[in-house]
Amino acid sequence: MKLLIIEDDASLREIMQRALLAEGYVVECAPTYFDACDKIAGYSYDCIMLDIMLPDGNGLRLLEQIKRMGKNDRVIIISARDSLDDKIEGLDLGADDYLPKPFYMAELSARIKSVLRRGNGAVQNSMNAGNISLDLQSRRVSIGGNDVPLLKKEFDILLYFMQRPGHIVDKAVLAEAVWGDHIDMVDNFQFVYAQIKNLRKKISEAGADMNIKAVYGFGYKFTDSEK
Repeated sequence: MKLLIIEDDASLREIMQRALLAEGYVVECAPTYFDACDKIAGYSYDCIMLDIMLPDGNGLRLLEQIKRMGKNDRVIIISARDSLDDKIEGLDLGADDYLPKPFYMAELSARIKSVLRRGNGAVQNSMNAGNISLDLQSRRVSIGGNDVPLLKKEFDILLYFMQRPGHIVDKAVLAEAVWGDHIDMVDNFQFVYAQIKNLRKKISEAGADMNIKAVYGFGYKFTDSEK
């Protein structure tokens, strides 16, 4: 899951980012209205934490922009302005929730899971493809009933592909989804190739009946090992 924190308070932004990264999310940040506009225009997010009071603009106008673009990103407004009018306006504009400051990180986490549950019908605790099973809470992988230890990014890559079986995934799209911020600054994608190579080797040696296949000139596809 990919999240965006739009918050100008550097200390709060860092605390939120650390807490959500620890829960396994990919987290990006935007400290200003301008930065947030750039992020929202270029990428999609599963959930956006949106501060109303930004140094260079009003967060509610960002919310209007998100909805005007037809994006499905879930939005939780986080604001020190705990007024009824702000809540009503934010919810009327399409926000999924409103969390007044100050708040506990545990409550923020619960709110995120709640809006994702509403958006997807349910929050999955596990995912299966062929004889591969992922436990999303413990981040454990088993193949044919046997545990297979994976590094964090290997798990994230496998999860990304298992959510898109049979779809061709471009390496740049994969890198942006799994690594998040700063991916545009890299010169090449050798680190992506290396991670996929190691992941394919691990799941193949464990006897997986699904794997990540290279599609020359296009990217990768998660499909039956025999195909």
